[in-house]
This record gives sequence, C-alpha cells and structure tokens, in this order.
Amino acid sequence: MLAIRLVTGPDRLDTLVLPVRPGGPADGDAPAVLVPTPSALPDDVLAEAATLIPAARLTGRPGETREHLRPTSTPQRLLLLGVGDGDEAGWRTAGAALARAARAENRLVVALPAGDPAAVRGLVEGLLLGSYRFRLTEAGEAPALRDVDLLVADVEAYRPVLEVARTTAEMTRLARDLTNMPSSTKDPEWFAAQVESASAGTPDLHLRVREPDELAAEGFGGILAVGNGSASGPRLVELDWRPADARTHVVLVGKGITFDTGGISIKPRDAMKLMRKDMAGAAAVLAATLGAAVLKLPVRVTTLTPLAENMVSGSAFRPGDVIRHYGGLTSESTNSDAEGRLVLADALAYAVAELRPDLLVDLATLTGANAVALGKRTGALYSDNDELADQLLTAIAAAGESAWRMPLPADYVEHLGSDLADLHSSPAAGAGSVTAALFLREFTGDLRDRWVHVDMSAPSWAEGDAAELTKGATGWGVRGLLRWLATLS
Repeated sequence: MLAIRLVTGPDRLDTLVLPVRPGGPADGDAPAVLVPTPSALPDDVLAEAATLIPAARLTGRPGETREHLRPTSTPQRLLLLGVGDGDEAGWRTAGAALARAARAENRLVVALPAGDPAAVRGLVEGLLLGSYRFRLTEAGEAPALRDVDLLVADVEAYRPVLEVARTTAEMTRLARDLTNMPSSTKDPEWFAAQVESASAGTPDLHLRVREPDELAAEGFGGILAVGNGSASGPRLVELDWRPADARTHVVLVGKGITFDTGGISIKPRDAMKLMRKDMAGAAAVLAATLGAAVLKLPVRVTTLTPLAENMVSGSAFRPGDVIRHYGGLTSESTNSDAEGRLVLADALAYAVAELRPDLLVDLATLTGANAVALGKRTGALYSDNDELADQLLTAIAAAGESAWRMPLPADYVEHLGSDLADLHSSPAAGAGSVTAALFLREFTGDLRDRWVHVDMSAPSWAEGDAAELTKGATGWGVRGLLRWLATLS
C-alpha cells in the first residue's frame, strides 16, 4: 500500500506537487493561484509554476492536474494540483486525482499550506482511497504510486491528523476488500475467520462467534431461517471494543448476507450478479470498530454481524413461513428475498435484551427502494431521535459520504400487520425502504428512541471511479461512523 510520510525537507526531489486554488469566485474567469506554503522551495520553481498556471488554463477546481517536465532541472517534474477552496472535501478529491495522475511515479513530494490539518486529512484519505485496487490475479502488479512525502513546517503538529486519516482510509479499504471478495470464498465461516484474524492481538478487543448449534440453542430464529438453505452454516459475530475509560456504549449492527440468491423468491439474473456485496453493512461496522480500537477511542463499541447465505435448496425457508426471532416476536415472510431484515431483527433484539447499550445503530444493504428514492450515492437514514439523527448526518457529511433522513410515518405501521404472526416482514404496500425500517424498529424495545437505521444499499457500490471512490465496493459508512464515534469520546 502507498506509504505516506511527513517531512520538513525531502531527501529526494524528483517530482514536486504544488497545490493551486481558484483565483476568484467559482463562476468567474480569474486564473488559479498557487496555495502559499511555508516550505523553502526554490524561487525559480515557484516563478515557473506561477507562469504555467494561466498558460495551462488552470481553474483550481478540486482534482484538476497538470504536469510540467523539466528534464535538466530539479525537480524534473512539476505537478500542479487543484484543491478548490481548501476545505477537506476538496483536498480529498485532489488526493484521489493525484493518486491516479501519478500512478507511474515512484515518489512524490507535496507542498502543503501551514496550519491546515484539513489539508493533511483530506489529502491522505484521498491518496489512499483513490489508489485502491482489488484484483485476484496471478498477473504482475500494475504500476502504482509507492511513496508520498508531505512537506510541512512542523511534523509533530500533524502526526495525529495523519494517523487518523491513515487509519480511516485503511479501515475503509478493509471494508472494500471484504465486500469485493467473491462469494466462492466469502461464506459466513470465512468472514468470521477474517474478523478473528483482524482483531487478534489488540488489547481490549473481545470476540465471540456463535455457530449454528449455539444460534439454535439461544433462539436466533431469523439468522437460522435465512441461513438454513445453504451448505455453509450461518454465524453471529460479536466483536467488543471495551476500553477502560469508556463512558458511552454503542452497538453497531451490520447486515452480513455473504451471497443473496433471493432464496425461493429467486432474483432475476442481473439482480443477482453483484450480491456478493450484500454484506457491505457488516463490513462497514466491523471496520469502524477495528478503527475505534486502533485509534483508542474512549467509547465502548460492540459490533454484531449476523452472517448467512440466502440460498435455494430443499432446506431453504419458504414464502409464508412464520419465524420466531430472538426474544420471542414472530414474523410472517411472504418474500424470501426480504431476508436482511430477518437477520437484523435477531441481532437488534439481542442487543437490546443482553447488551443494553446507550445507542444502537444498524447499517444494511437492505432495499432497492433506497436507490429509487435517493439515487446511487446517498444512504437513507431513519430515526425517531432528532439529535442523534443530526449528529450522524453531520459526521457522515464531514467524512465525505452522503445520507438523507427519511420519515417513519405512524400510519404505515398498519402495513406490518399479519394474520399469522406478530408482524409481517415483507408487506406489499410499497415504500419498501420505509416499511423495512418500521419492521426493524419493532425489535428495538426501550432503545427505540436511541436507534438509527441506515439503508445503504445504493452507495455501497460504485459503477466507476469518482473522486475517492473506485469501481466496486466503496466501504460506505466506515468514515462516517468513525467521525461520529470520535465525537462521542
């Protein structure tokens, strides 16, 4: 992976990156200008760069790049990099663009402005996320940028910011790796083993993995029903970051369907092709918990990832079956492709009854209705708690992700009625994302007013590169959750 260092003076200067910003209003035609940096750079280099800016018609918008060769001088290459108005989002976009534009370079030196931690955080996250690639191949590694030196006036002042940015990006990359992994490898047992490996050796991290016999003995009927049709048995992974100085306890729940055929209510072929991503919620909450441990955030975080394959077989659960969930509530399911809410219901009920946290948040690639309502980049957030919803929305936006708060209308609750069971898990009333959220709320007990559900099916996957996103799994949710957990501490 890309190595990033803070330096006050580079030991080599082959390629120098100079940030530029708009020289006037965004809708104006003023040429871009160099961003002032405190580092002692050669006057001739700065003068040459200032001359190049208008000639290259640079606007300074985030992610804009121009290369200038100087084969007989030092540095031999200049890269002019647009960073926009200098906010963290602009630097993040710039970092991702730089990682792609300089893919064939071995090392870059980037001059940064003084007193601007947002520049360091944004640039580092952009570099590490924009350079991400996932391939399973015996072919040689494609060219990729290896080393970046960040030229700053005070290394120690920026070291904590660098570590937060690096950890955030590395955890997001981990979530992407887990989600991108083909389901021929990624069954529930494999995922549980990845959690064990990633958490091993970290003090104050405690892991428990429930296997099918334990799930049956303890009454996790939703997880068992969904996983019953697969030769790979379901699991419930419980990972607990328990620092001694924690004053707040958060439970994060993530949907972990390692492949979803739709079960007996089988999906059409095109809808099934990317169903290896149906555990992106589990990947996100796991990575956020590991990140909290690495950063030693003083907040207790317990992650629950109910894991199952939703397959078609003689032992698969049927439309019309009644399922008894953890704690005793029953649900009638007339659509085996509405399986995610069944495993989440068990985990939420267990969290409320046994873990009794202060706050409860679940992330799930739950419905296609999320994309219909909000498009491909935005998650749907549900909560009865205005303050908690605002906190999470603020953290998600600051992290460069996107979510929109959706309603939980009281008059839609009647659609959850069933003639056979306590609840109908898949009512045919439309508003699919809303009714799924309302169903989950029924399992939150006395934490109902301290619960948030995020339907992140759409933003969990990108069809192509865009800013810090790369084609494939996005790791959506990791960055926003880590920002939010940091505010709780």
